[in-house]
Amino acid sequence: MITREEAWALLTKYNQEGFHLRHAQVVEGVMRYFARSLGYGEEADFWAIVGLLHDLDFEMYPQEHCIRQQQIMRENGLDERLIRATASHGYGITVDIEPLHEMEKVLYAVDELTGLIGAVAIMRPSKSVMDLETSSVRKKYKSANFAAGCSREVIERGAAMLGWDLDTLISKTILAMRSLEG
Repeated sequence: MITREEAWALLTKYNQEGFHLRHAQVVEGVMRYFARSLGYGEEADFWAIVGLLHDLDFEMYPQEHCIRQQQIMRENGLDERLIRATASHGYGITVDIEPLHEMEKVLYAVDELTGLIGAVAIMRPSKSVMDLETSSVRKKYKSANFAAGCSREVIERGAAMLGWDLDTLISKTILAMRSLEG
């Protein structure tokens, strides 16, 4: 398996923008949290690497997102399980690789949601998720113009894939993001 350091080197070869690198780190931490909380603790490092590399091609190849990264990963000799997991978060958008494993479903669900939660947190006086509640996210969620780049449709499909209602997904993701600040 690729190490965290090797994954970071690969990520930064294709991404330099601070926003994308921060997003990758947030999703990495959220995926690690979910691995542990859902009973996959022994796979937490793998889940985290999936989170870190999920947008590997987005900055350089936005029109080929989740397509080009498969090629890049194969050229770098990465495991097919990692390639499939990262690509599956583009399901129904750029690829037809359906999230099947619980880890893939979590990635699909939280990728967009972490961006929305982060945007809500920035608007708060504390600029933190530590005092953020699900109801505050839901209020902003209903405004289509707020964090418009975060697809509500994808978030809702992800919650459904996991068998969770939207509030459950939001509250669990807030807790995951709190673990990164703590």
